[in-house]
Amino acid sequence: MTSKFGKVAVLMGGKSAEREISLMSGKCVLAALRSNGVDAHAFDPAERDLTELRRDGYARCFVALHGRGGEDGTVQGALEVLGLPYTGSGVMGSAIGMDKWRTKMIWLANGLPTPRYRILSGRDDWKAVAADLGLPLIVKPANEGSTLGLTRVNSVSQLPEAYELAAKKYHDMALAEQFIDGPEYTASIVAEETLPLIRIEAPQGNYDYQNKYFTDDTKYHCPCGLEPAVEDRLKALALQAFRLVGCVGWGRVDLMLDAQGRPWLLEVNTIPGMTDHSLVPMAARAAGIAFEDLCVRILESAHVE
Repeated sequence: MTSKFGKVAVLMGGKSAEREISLMSGKCVLAALRSNGVDAHAFDPAERDLTELRRDGYARCFVALHGRGGEDGTVQGALEVLGLPYTGSGVMGSAIGMDKWRTKMIWLANGLPTPRYRILSGRDDWKAVAADLGLPLIVKPANEGSTLGLTRVNSVSQLPEAYELAAKKYHDMALAEQFIDGPEYTASIVAEETLPLIRIEAPQGNYDYQNKYFTDDTKYHCPCGLEPAVEDRLKALALQAFRLVGCVGWGRVDLMLDAQGRPWLLEVNTIPGMTDHSLVPMAARAAGIAFEDLCVRILESAHVE
C-alpha cells in the first residue's frame, strides 16, 4: 500500500537549538511510517552530508527538523537542488514563516490582526519601549521556534535581561511584542484543512519551552470550548494567515483572543513538533486521524517547488 513512496528519509536532529526536540519528533514519525509499511530511515544532517540522500537512493524526505537550518528554507533549498520531494512549505514560505518580523509585516499589510511590536537593540530606551507597548510585554527572538528565548516582562528592569537572552544567547534579532491578555489557541493545518482548534492553558499563563515539552502541568483543551461559528472564523483566519506567508502542506498557526474576543495572530510554525506532547497530532486525533495516518498524509504531500 505504501511502497509507492519508495525509500524515505526522515530528516531529524540537525544543528539548531531545537535539535533535542527534532530528534524526538523524528523518532515518532519514523516509527509511525514504518508501522504503515513505509521504507523509512533516520537521516541526521548534522552527521551526514545531504548529497548522500541521492547516493543512497532516497525517493522523498519527511522533514522533521526544527529551527534554523531545517525550518528556515535552508534544507528546503538543498532538497530542491537535489530534486527530492519533501514535506512542508517550500523555500520562500519556510524562510518567511521562520521570521516573525517579516511574517508580521505581511499580515499587517493585508489587514490581519497581530500584536503591536518593536525590533529591539541594545541601545534602546527601555522605558520608552515599555511606554510604547505597555506592560507586561513579551520579548522573544525573531527567528527561533519552540518558545526558545521567550520572556514575559512585567517591569522595565527586566527588559535588559530579556533582550540579552533573546538576542545574544540565540544569536538573533530580538522582538518586543504587545502582551495579549486572554486564552491562547493553535490551529493545525494539514493538506489545506484546518483541524479542530486547541486551547492551551499553561501554568501562570507561561507557555515556555519547559512547559511546552517537558512538564505535564500545561493543559490542552480539544474541543477548545468556543462556539462552532467562532471556531470556524478563527480556523479560516489561520488558514488565510498561513497562505499569505506562502506556506503549504502542513503547519500550525498560533493565535490568542483578548478580553473583547478579538483574535490576534502570533506566529506560524512550518514544521511543528511531532512528539507525544505535540499539538498537531492532538488536533488530528480529535478529527479522528490516528498519528500513523497523519504521518502518511503529510508524506503524501511531499513536493518539489
